[in-house]
Amino acid sequence: MADASGELADGPAAGRAGDVAGTPPQAEFLGVPIARLDAGEAAALIAARPADAPFAYVVTPNAAHLNRLTRLADTRLRAAYDGAWLRLMDGQLPRALARRLFGLALPHAAGSDVTDLLLRRHVRPQDRVTVIGGSGELVSRLKEMFGLREIAHLNPSMGFIARPAEVAACVDFVIAHPARYVFLVVGAPQSEYLAHEVALRGGAVGCGLCVGSSLSFSTGMVPRAPQLMRRLGLEGVYRLALNPRAHARRVFIDSLPILWIALRVRFDPSAYGIGKARR
Repeated sequence: MADASGELADGPAAGRAGDVAGTPPQAEFLGVPIARLDAGEAAALIAARPADAPFAYVVTPNAAHLNRLTRLADTRLRAAYDGAWLRLMDGQLPRALARRLFGLALPHAAGSDVTDLLLRRHVRPQDRVTVIGGSGELVSRLKEMFGLREIAHLNPSMGFIARPAEVAACVDFVIAHPARYVFLVVGAPQSEYLAHEVALRGGAVGCGLCVGSSLSFSTGMVPRAPQLMRRLGLEGVYRLALNPRAHARRVFIDSLPILWIALRVRFDPSAYGIGKARR
């Protein structure tokens, strides 16, 4: 349970992520418990999990995710979030709103930064890695740039998440290819849905990482915004400028509603059911 400031203590209420050792302190923002970890701390904690530990997964809340969870009431995404081990603050805009409207100082841990730190500091050539999504070229670049020798790769068809047999095939693949790191890069919210299905099935190991286009950034297949734009929370603007057609919906329809969602909750804590006790 959160107190008036949104703080969550370590305990049953903070442990909705499952019975996974090493769950860090959290603070609740818009009904989502957020781990108080920056990107470096998150990468180190992920890397510290034993390779054969039961499957647990990481989600990276951003403005679009929070919009789906609150205004759109996506119950499937809510279940995936409740089942996650770590929920890391990815978005700079929601982070700024948390600070200015609710007094919450949440560390920034963008999925792209966590992924890059894992690849450059923690993942060893002999570590087993599974990638769900992405192209053959992406896998080739991972091997070439980071010396990875053990990559299992499956790229499901477009719209697979709506076809139970294909979802089951992805879950089967993860179980059949035990890996320390399981990168789920089939887009949001498909990656989160799939991670939850893997966890529900049981029998898988490793850490699932729902990290969007992060592998494409780390391998140079897609350029990231300059560091200054990232610090100012303008990465979405940069992507919009590079590819307006592909990113207009994500920016204006999926993400911007976070502004009035946060304002509404600030003045009406019961909005979107957030004020109700969640068990």
